[in-house]
Amino acid sequence: MEKFVAVAGNIGVGKTTLVQRLCDNLGWTPFFEPESDNPYLPDFYQDMQTWAFHSQVFFLTRRLRAHKNLCAHPGSVIQDRSVYEDAKIFAHNLYQQKQMSERDYQTYQELYQALVEFLPPPDLVLYIKASVPTLQGRIKQRGRDYEEQIDPAYLEQLNVLYDQWIDNIDLCPVLTIPGDNLDFVSNNGHLELIIKKVQEKLTGKEVVVFTEKEMLGS
Repeated sequence: MEKFVAVAGNIGVGKTTLVQRLCDNLGWTPFFEPESDNPYLPDFYQDMQTWAFHSQVFFLTRRLRAHKNLCAHPGSVIQDRSVYEDAKIFAHNLYQQKQMSERDYQTYQELYQALVEFLPPPDLVLYIKASVPTLQGRIKQRGRDYEEQIDPAYLEQLNVLYDQWIDNIDLCPVLTIPGDNLDFVSNNGHLELIIKKVQEKLTGKEVVVFTEKEMLGS
């Protein structure tokens, strides 16, 4: 049976790498974040309060189109970051930081809610959870200059919002991957452990959380 898995998590946590590793092993099709230059970003970085709404609507539009395309794909797919994160994490964070007005935020949320009602939800969300020091280490490792300037407090706030979203998610089952302890990039045993639990979760089995014994034995 065809499956739709979404990989979620903070900046630098390893979503893209995990998507590629899973697809390589399962023979599924990866759907990475849409590559498109947001024309509002230069204005947004100069004046966030004025341009936050415009920028988020642009991102939402691109993410919705990607979601529609992957749902039409004839086979199992894995998505790198979902449309749900745009609204529940990034737009919400802008609102909390008072970079998006109450009026704009409510309009954005109404647009988001109206549109996602027409989208099939994932069969499973894989949430890679990692601490800020781990995120900072991986961000530094991949060497994107603009990311290395990210404030640790910003990463921590996103972590809080991710945890809140995952704790209250009702779209589909969730498998939380302990990103501080599992090195699915260089440890094949850890990757195989994740694949095993993904397959179990997708077949409806009650999957136990990743235990210390499993992680040490992989």
